[in-house]
Amino acid sequence: MALDLETRDQLIDTVRRFVTERLRPLEAQVSETDTMPQDVIEEMKALGLFGLSIPEEYGGMDLNMEEECLVAVELGRTSPAFRSAFGTNVGIGAQGLVMFGTPEQKQKYLPGIASGDIITSFALTEPEAGSDSANVQVRAVLDGDHYVLNGSKRYITNANKAHLFTVMCRTDASKPGAGGVTALLVERDLPGLSVGKPEKKMGQQGAHICDVNFDNVRVPVANRLGREGEGFKVAMQVLDRGRLHISAVCIGVAERLIADSVAYAGERKQFGQAIAQFQLIQGMIADCKTEALAAKALTFETARKRDAGQSVTLEAAASKYFASEMVGRVADKAVQIFGGAGYIADYGIERFYRDVRIFRIYEGTSQIQQVIISRETIKRGG
Repeated sequence: MALDLETRDQLIDTVRRFVTERLRPLEAQVSETDTMPQDVIEEMKALGLFGLSIPEEYGGMDLNMEEECLVAVELGRTSPAFRSAFGTNVGIGAQGLVMFGTPEQKQKYLPGIASGDIITSFALTEPEAGSDSANVQVRAVLDGDHYVLNGSKRYITNANKAHLFTVMCRTDASKPGAGGVTALLVERDLPGLSVGKPEKKMGQQGAHICDVNFDNVRVPVANRLGREGEGFKVAMQVLDRGRLHISAVCIGVAERLIADSVAYAGERKQFGQAIAQFQLIQGMIADCKTEALAAKALTFETARKRDAGQSVTLEAAASKYFASEMVGRVADKAVQIFGGAGYIADYGIERFYRDVRIFRIYEGTSQIQQVIISRETIKRGG
């Protein structure tokens, strides 16, 4: 159910002030220490950020897709690592449970997810499965009223903090591809589950990814999401929403970079005048602004279609494809506008340049989005 306009505006204003007053001053510290301050996490909990998309009956805000995108744009105006702290609770780590969970599963987990007391994680990627998401090899063998889980997942966001994993696993070895994949809710403290050390990454320090290993982990059948063999369906529907969320974050980052570039170009003088007066600088600013506006229009049009109950698999893929590629180009131009200052750490532009690179990879690479867009376009006949 959509918020009334006054409540929505108050929420956006609160998030905007939190980003400006609390998060932006901490960007360099988080990047240097690769650690998210616990007091900031507690403030995020108090603001309800962990429960943006969780139904109200379980303590969440139950934002629709357009409202979630509005919040995500504001969160994009600071280092993406901050959003990642609660992003899996809002998106891929929890939406499978929201969409496909039984009443008992929802009652057990969603209140804790909404409050931030339970951190969730989405375990899909493996050494041989990522873009080929139907090729998961982690095995779950039925043994009485439990599945016995074996194998490893790779590059799993928030794995070192997660209390609950949505794990895509193969329950039917006789069915290759999507038909043999099932989704299980796996609690962190089950015997045999271990999490590797956080990987060293190109960007987004403060947000961690790790391997997750399963050694004869016994998972109750009651923790299965949907029916056996429906795991791929769960994953794809979760990713539709997640792609729009990421699109909105990309828009927010682009708007931040454009604002910083315009401010710098107005102050930096060369040849006796501000570089903002030079047409080649103006051309880069114009390109960045136009692309950001186009991404915003596409993303929010798609969000409204999804809220209206329309299928948006094509449009969500197109939004994510365009927005993630767009913010990469904007970051590149921002470095160029800042010149040498953009290449050093003091201004933070080089950090954003590194941070945004991952947007073209997770929630489906740009190439996977192209496959989806073309496939769905052909299905529709144009």
